[in-house]
Amino acid sequence: MKKRSSTERLRKLDKLHVWHPFTRMLDWEGSEPLIIERGRGSYLVDTDGKRYLDGISSLWTTIHGHRKKEIDDAVRAQLGKVAHSTLLGLGNVPSIELAERLVKMAPRGLTRVFYSDNGSTAVEIALKMAYHHWQARDKNTGKRRFVSFTGAYHGDTVGSMSVGEIDSFVARYRPLLFESFRAPYAYCYRCPVGKQHPGCGLACLDELERLLDKHHREIAACIIEPLVQGAAGMITSPPGFLKGVRRLTREYNVLLIADEVATGFGRTGTLFACEAEGVSPDLLCLAKGITGGYLPLAVTMTTERIYRSFLGTRSRPDAFYHGHTYTGNPLGCAAALANIEVFEKERVMEKIQPLVALFGRLLAGFRELRHVGDVRHRGLMAGIELVRDRDTKESYEPGLRMGERVCAEARRRGLIIRPLMDTVVIMPPLSITEKELTRLVRIVHESIKEVTGE
Repeated sequence: MKKRSSTERLRKLDKLHVWHPFTRMLDWEGSEPLIIERGRGSYLVDTDGKRYLDGISSLWTTIHGHRKKEIDDAVRAQLGKVAHSTLLGLGNVPSIELAERLVKMAPRGLTRVFYSDNGSTAVEIALKMAYHHWQARDKNTGKRRFVSFTGAYHGDTVGSMSVGEIDSFVARYRPLLFESFRAPYAYCYRCPVGKQHPGCGLACLDELERLLDKHHREIAACIIEPLVQGAAGMITSPPGFLKGVRRLTREYNVLLIADEVATGFGRTGTLFACEAEGVSPDLLCLAKGITGGYLPLAVTMTTERIYRSFLGTRSRPDAFYHGHTYTGNPLGCAAALANIEVFEKERVMEKIQPLVALFGRLLAGFRELRHVGDVRHRGLMAGIELVRDRDTKESYEPGLRMGERVCAEARRRGLIIRPLMDTVVIMPPLSITEKELTRLVRIVHESIKEVTGE
């Protein structure tokens, strides 16, 4: 009874004072929201003591599960030294050590690390760096625009929205945004150029090449979510697409920004998604899993060439005028260092390969459901697209909120997941066990059958 009264008190206070992100607050005010109190491993526990499998890694961040001892200990140890010290005019130990580790891990050629606090800001920084780089080389350059992809999501600050496309995120703010070029992303289930893979020969790359051929003198950089477009619905690009984008950007002298905020740190089956196709971008954006899901931290990595274009001369030194108060926060960097240590000591990337194979086998069972149109899977990331009619690929009416209904049913069965419109997303911690993963997928399967009436 005491627990229940505590939950009701917290719900009431939440509705009085907390404004939640990406949430229809009118609906929220009439709901009985789940209040999370603690977590352990792959599970979260609410204020009534009920356990839930965390099927989306607390929004794609938790890597080694909740309450990972090594990361807990690292944060506590850093608290015993200093919680924060500015990077403006000073250095701090964890930020230096983390930068060294990241340079050793990242794709070849990325030698400089700029810290921030979230993925959107990491992208914003990359855009500013790309623009500034060309301006420093030639003030009369026309390279002031960007090319991004259909279905792109890169965050919610003004620059990152400008290179995004999803209307629910950007439509109301378009008057604030700058224009960017759009190339088709390889969404093979609903091909933007009307072809069929693999017979298409990656025709979407031909569209990108036409755009670059015509406008490369105007384009500072191309930005891409490598291998998987997250917020678009876990859209997985076919082999060769990312490599083709890198080839074309090199050919037309356009910088490549890889937004690995969602795909970095093992999510796609390799440490970084770019590794799968041997791609080294000019700028790399990392966040979410960088601290193992513990603290807000992000980085924008870049090459020595781009870094040096910001130095100016001895008589007229220059600077990159961007930063925030908590840049390179020691607690966040300590958590990130511990996260990397766990990757290495526990050989995480080697150990998850059987899990990835099991995940693929389990997901195959969704193809028998008549209201599942497509099942997309890379590493431990998956999207299950719900449709009214599998043969015609007809979508459900948005007002039916089928994705939300499936996730609500899953929650009643002890699983927390979150949809992207009518695509049900599964992205568990890399530390999930085979038994937990099997249970997770079974709950999603049962929930889809329940909601769609199969």
